[in-house]
This record gives sequence, C-alpha cells and structure tokens, in this order.
Amino acid sequence: MYLGVRQRIEEREESLSPYAAKSKFSRGRLRWEESCPVRTCFQRDRDRIIHSNAFRRLKHKTQVFIAPLGDHYVTRLTHTLEVSQIARTIARALNLNEDLTEAIALGHDLGHTPFGHIGEEVLNELLPGGFRHNEQSLRVVDLLEKDGQGLNLTWEVRDGMLKHSKGQAEILGEGWGDVGTLEGQVCKIADIVAYINHDVEDAIRAGVITQNDLPELVIATLGHTHAQRINTLVCDIAEYSQLANGQANVTKPTIEMSSEVLKAANSLRQFLFDKVYNPSLEREESVKAKKVLRLLYSHFLRQEDELPQEFTSLPDSKERKIVDYIAGMTDQYALRLADEIATLRSQ
Repeated sequence: MYLGVRQRIEEREESLSPYAAKSKFSRGRLRWEESCPVRTCFQRDRDRIIHSNAFRRLKHKTQVFIAPLGDHYVTRLTHTLEVSQIARTIARALNLNEDLTEAIALGHDLGHTPFGHIGEEVLNELLPGGFRHNEQSLRVVDLLEKDGQGLNLTWEVRDGMLKHSKGQAEILGEGWGDVGTLEGQVCKIADIVAYINHDVEDAIRAGVITQNDLPELVIATLGHTHAQRINTLVCDIAEYSQLANGQANVTKPTIEMSSEVLKAANSLRQFLFDKVYNPSLEREESVKAKKVLRLLYSHFLRQEDELPQEFTSLPDSKERKIVDYIAGMTDQYALRLADEIATLRSQ
C-alpha cells in the first residue's frame, strides 16, 4: 500500500532549486536506520522533534519576560512556531526544501534554558568550559532525549540547529557565521525576523517601551505595525537572496537583504538590546531567576545522588550532568524545586 510514497516525494524534490538540499542526498544520521516508507528523512526528523519531551517543555520557558501577568506574551514555543512559519515562507519563495527548513526551525531552541537568555548567561558562568544553548540543542537531540538514545537526526538538521545562533553579531555582519545548507541559513535569519518583531510587541505590552520609541529609520523602512515589518523583511529577503534560479553570474548562493532593509533591521535589533534586553537583566524577576539557578546548581553539586537517574547515568562530569538537568527545566519547575530546596535548608 505504501510502496513508493517516499520515493515520489523525493522525486518531487527534483523540481526544487538546484541549490536546495534534497532528502535522498542527505549526509545521513549518526546511526544507520531503515528509511520510512512514507516520509523523507527530513520529514521524519521534523516529526521526531515535535514529539520530543524537550519540544513540549518549550511552552513553559521564557522568551524575554519572566512570569508575565498577561496571556499573550511570547514563550519559547510560540517563538519557535513563528520562526518555523517565517522560515517556511522564505524557503517556499526561494524554492528550497520546506521540510528541512521546518525541521531546523522547530528544533533550533530545544536546548534553551529556563528564564531565557538570563538562564543561559548563568549556566555559562557556572559550567566549566561554558554553556551555549545552540550546542545544548544538539546535545538534547543527540543524547538526552529518549533516555539517552537521542533522536538520531540527519546531519543537515543538526548542522542548522547548531549554527543558528548569532551571539551579538550584527545581522549578516562580521561574525555572522556560515551554515551548511541554504535552508539552515534561512532559519538563522528567520529567527532574527521573528524575535526583533515579537519582542517589540511584548516590550510595548509590558510598558517597557512605546510604539513612539522605535527609531524613525525602523518605522520609515520596515513599517508601523508588527505585520508590516515582518512582511517587509520577508519580501526583501526573498527578493535579494541570490539563488541562481535564472540569475546570471551567481557562483555561491546566499541569503541576503537589501542594504536599506538590513540597516533598519540592525537598528531595531540594537534598539532592543539597549532598551529591552540589557535593562531586563536588572529587573527584580531576573535577579530572582539568577539566584534560583545558582541555588539549584550548588545544591546538586553537594547532592548529586538527587539527580534523576537518566542524568546520573550519563558518561559525563558531575557539573555537566547538573547543567543538563537544569537546562531542561521549565521556568515554573525550576522555581518550585528551588523553593523546596530552600525550605528544607531552613528547617
């Protein structure tokens, strides 16, 4: 009944851009396994990510604002879904592989900590050798999921997840870094498009900034509303990316923006760092989050035997196991566990 379904999908991929990643030419998985009769390897990776425990926990992890009172603030899960939607739109416009694009986008933040980048900052200070959420995302899918078996994803998805992070480098600027597939490049820039827009909305909702505070260049170039700004960015990326679909003299396809839109996007990003991200580090809830994570880390350093069995059995240092456990926690679980530990200490 299912004979040839996957093969028909793979044949349809031949109509994609010559620079698109084709599933039948994937570099493969860490461990060999039989192909699925009805799904390509990238579709299978997408499904494995969606059904993972780490993906489910994203709904209770902070994006920027910790424990907000309103119902409409972005969480790590809604951010992930927005990135996926934006990335797929760009991939479709450029005739790239949407299945690979979607898988990378859905998995890119699986390794993010509780309390957003504040959590990443604290774990980076505590763990010998440092902590980076993109590397943790790869560790989640390679090792931590499925009781130490991992998800055994393809090279292309793993590469896109690992290399999506930009640090504080300007968009497409020095230090931006390279990704092994164009689909991975699309996800990297879609991540930026998503967060510089939804974080503006959350900051306005929280009363941290107003619409009138946005730089004039941003309003004039990208638009007055959330929808206008995303539409401008996505259309500009689709127009200015060089993919050799009938274009002459293109030797290396790249994902690009026009200079005008790129300047406005970087202006908006810097505005968010100056007015939202950096000041948020000193807010009361952020200071509490830092204390919670340090308390958890110090507690398990002394009481390693209290770690769940799936972490104690890992072939790693005690510090690494503790950070794996903490990084996977949701905000509320970390707060609740820290309260229990603090109560026991006071008795």
